[in-house]
Amino acid sequence: MTTVEIEYCVPCGLLESAIETQTQLLNEFGQDLEGVTLTPGHGGVFVVTADGEVIWDKEVHGGDLDLDLIIEAIDDRLSAEA
Repeated sequence: MTTVEIEYCVPCGLLESAIETQTQLLNEFGQDLEGVTLTPGHGGVFVVTADGEVIWDKEVHGGDLDLDLIIEAIDDRLSAEA
């Protein structure tokens, strides 16, 4: 099963975005995921990883959170596991 981690910048106020991402992933994939954890960070970080592999990184993909891209990447990963 896939474990997702969302590391977000606390001082930047990215907690809401992290919670939104976590909620969307749990709503979309529910019991297919082992878990979706939130990890506080700093320095503007917002990185989503699945089993240690970066799925989405604010520094790479730009400042606007792309939930569709994240959901698609997790869906592809879960499909490959099946």
